[in-house]
Amino acid sequence: MSGSNAGRPVHLVGSAPYATAEEMFRAAAAHLGAHLRRLPDGEVGERDSWIKWQHARIGQSPQFRPVEVDPVYVPVAPYALVDGVASADDIELPDLGYTDAAIDSFKTFDRLTADGAIAPGVRFQVGLPTPLSVASIYVVPPSRTLFEQAYGRAMGKELERILAVIPADRLAIQWEAAVEFALLEGIMPGHPGADSVDGMTGRLAGLVDLVPAGVECGLHLCYGDSGHKHFCEPADTGHLVAVANGVSARARRAIDWVHMPVPKERDDDAYFAPLAGLALKPGCELYLGLVHTTGGIEGTRRRIAAAEKVVPEFGIATECGFGRRPPETIPALMQQHVEATGV
Repeated sequence: MSGSNAGRPVHLVGSAPYATAEEMFRAAAAHLGAHLRRLPDGEVGERDSWIKWQHARIGQSPQFRPVEVDPVYVPVAPYALVDGVASADDIELPDLGYTDAAIDSFKTFDRLTADGAIAPGVRFQVGLPTPLSVASIYVVPPSRTLFEQAYGRAMGKELERILAVIPADRLAIQWEAAVEFALLEGIMPGHPGADSVDGMTGRLAGLVDLVPAGVECGLHLCYGDSGHKHFCEPADTGHLVAVANGVSARARRAIDWVHMPVPKERDDDAYFAPLAGLALKPGCELYLGLVHTTGGIEGTRRRIAAAEKVVPEFGIATECGFGRRPPETIPALMQQHVEATGV
């Protein structure tokens, strides 16, 4: 990837602090256009805090009721199934909202591409959370298995509707796995089969295989970004590599990219060492989220140099989206990506 005239490619995880998708598209295209292969809409509006907006959607289901629990992992009451629900077939969920948002943003993306503001060949990127992430944050453990099944089916319907409107050769789907790593690190309670690498990679491979051929599909592996901090600091890339390898081995279709975070403090060999065992299939792009405002471009270059000792071919990104940053800081952050591409 680093041998092209444009240097290392750049990946945008998803969110950005803009009011509209058009603002996001224009800003990203203007600053990063030569380096982008895919372009998200910034997760504008009610989607600005990843899956927070799904809490209210779950509350519209007659099969769930809010409950008070201790300890509290989120500042809202999680849900439990009402009595009498014995199967995922009994659970009614509303439209999750991802389809409507994607179709609306794609209209703008399509217009800007036709006008030349977005380069030809750049795909429209849609980020979707794993059902396990939503279940683990907003549903109590005894109710998670059935909820995860029902939510997974609902997400599958959302994806089908997206595919019915947006051309396959212009679309990229990103499955976003964050809570999975909180479970692996043992800092959140899970449910049976959900807190092992095997359980997680099976789930993720199933999601990857929902995306048909012709549509790009990638993974965003995440340790959280609340207050620009991880929910815990990973010792190294070991869990990230284990999950990426497991999904790559089990998915029937190709994975087009995998994104992994790099903490701002880590420019040491130990953090990157497990990447030596990364076994992605040919054609899968690796993006490392090592661009940080902390330490500026020199800090980013140190992290790149450390990573290059193990995996010379990779693209660059931030750890997570831009969405929780002040808008005025985004141009400089995008410019740092350009400086770090190696052009």
